[in-house]
Amino acid sequence: MNPKQAQYIKTIAQCGSLTAAAKALFVSQPSLSQMLRQIETEIGLPIFDRSVSPLRLTYAGEKYLQAAERILAANAELESQLREIKHEHSGRLRLGISVTRAMQVMPLVLPVFTEQYPGVTLELTESGSGTLETMLQEGKIDLAFAALESTSVSLAYELMEKEVIGILAGRDSHLAKNYVSGTSVPLAAARGDSFVYLTPSHSARIVQDRLFRQHDFQPHVLLETDSLEVGRRVAVETGACMILPNIYVDDYTRQRQGEFFPLADYENHRHFYACYRKDEFIPRYTRAFIQITTQALAKEKERNMRFKI
Repeated sequence: MNPKQAQYIKTIAQCGSLTAAAKALFVSQPSLSQMLRQIETEIGLPIFDRSVSPLRLTYAGEKYLQAAERILAANAELESQLREIKHEHSGRLRLGISVTRAMQVMPLVLPVFTEQYPGVTLELTESGSGTLETMLQEGKIDLAFAALESTSVSLAYELMEKEVIGILAGRDSHLAKNYVSGTSVPLAAARGDSFVYLTPSHSARIVQDRLFRQHDFQPHVLLETDSLEVGRRVAVETGACMILPNIYVDDYTRQRQGEFFPLADYENHRHFYACYRKDEFIPRYTRAFIQITTQALAKEKERNMRFKI
C-alpha cells in the first residue's frame, strides 16, 4: 500500500460512496473504482460492502483502513521532519574536535546552541587535528574544529582563533629559572630540559617535529602521550617542557606556576579553524555553531588576558 492508495481508501470510507469520494479527491469515479478493484484483487478480499448505502467497510476493510491510517500518519510525520530539515531547524551535526578543545568549547557553546536549535542532534568525535582533517575529507564528519594549516583545496577554512606556539615550562625547569615568563625565547634556550611529547596525530607534535629537525634539537623525552591534558600536567609538575599553543595556558597552569615562553624563531601557520568540505551544503545550524563558538572563544581570550602570566 502506498500513501496514495491509503488516502483513497480513507476518503471512500469517510464519504460513504465512490461518487462523493471521487469528487473530494478531484479524480474521476471510473478511475477511483478501478483503483479499488485493483486493491481488492491484490489482497483477495472485498474492502467495502457494496450492497448497502452508504458503503460499509468489511472486516478486512477495517484492518486495511487501520493500516492506511498508520501509513498516512507516518508519511505526515516524515514530511514534517523533512520540512524542518529543509528550513534548518533540525538535523544532525557530526563534529570533530580534540578532547582538550572540547573541554574548553563545549561547556561554553552547547547551552547557547541547544537553546537556539533544540532539534539538532550533535554527534561528537574526539581526536587529534591531523586525524580530524582526514575524517573530514573522507566524509566521516561534517565539521572539524582543528589546528591546521589551510592548505587542502577540497576544504574551506574559517579562522576562529590565532595561536602562538611556545614552550610550556614547569617552574623547576632550566628555562623557567633563566627567563621571565612571557619572554620570547629561541628553542635553544630549552637545551638541557626534558620534554613531554604528544603523539604524531596532534598538530602541536607536527610543529614540534618540524622545529626540532630545523634546529637539530634532540632533547631527552620524559614522556610521550596522546593526551594533551596529561602532557601539560606532567610538564608543569615535573619541571619539564612541552611545545604547545598559548591557548592551553589556563587557570591550572597558572595555579601550578607553569610558565609560557613564545618561540622567537618560529612563525606559526597552524591556527584554530572551523573546517568543512567545499562541495557540501552547510545548514544554517552549522554556521550558527561556528559563529557561537568563535564568539565564545573571543570572550574566553578576553577573560584570560586579565590573568595573563
